Amino acid sequence: MLDGAIRRMIVPALDKMGAGLARRGVSANRVTLLGLAASLAMGVAIAVGWYWSALGLLGLSRLCDGLDGAVARHRGLSDFGGFLDIVCDFAFYAALPVGFALASPSEYALPATVLLASFYLNGASFLAFAAIAARRGLESTLRGPKSLYFTTGLAEGSETIAVFILMLAWPAAFSLLAYGFAGLCLVTCLGRIVFAFRTFSGG
Repeated sequence: MLDGAIRRMIVPALDKMGAGLARRGVSANRVTLLGLAASLAMGVAIAVGWYWSALGLLGLSRLCDGLDGAVARHRGLSDFGGFLDIVCDFAFYAALPVGFALASPSEYALPATVLLASFYLNGASFLAFAAIAARRGLESTLRGPKSLYFTTGLAEGSETIAVFILMLAWPAAFSLLAYGFAGLCLVTCLGRIVFAFRTFSGG
């Protein structure tokens, strides 16, 4: 929901940083993989209770997620780069709830499972829509140049990052935040199903 507005605010700075990295020969895929490493390290930090360290790693992983696209725009977009970016994004989404589940299975395993399930369904609706849209030749530039058709909703990347920051700053509220955000993800999934019905049901 907030991705479009935030994108307009941060893209100029990211583009300048991405241009600098591209001139130095840094590839977009290398930036993507650095973001993946930060995401996985975040999950480990959560599992051992290092929440503030995890918060810093979250920031690094999301910086890389923004920079890889900026580097790619200067060095050339690739289908594999787009594929790798999506896979690493989903690794980021999984790392936090898994980390909390490992930190305290008796307290956090159930809300973490519910949150992961909502991510799974939301992601499935997103990717299924994108696959069929590509087959039909549909395109969207709502989120800038992307490898996939991006559909919008209540729970997008910006909202996810904001909730993850709250969870790390206030771990005792993880369960409440997880259930609440899972609900938003399911609403987004249902909205995308309705959109898919209206878009695809004619053929």
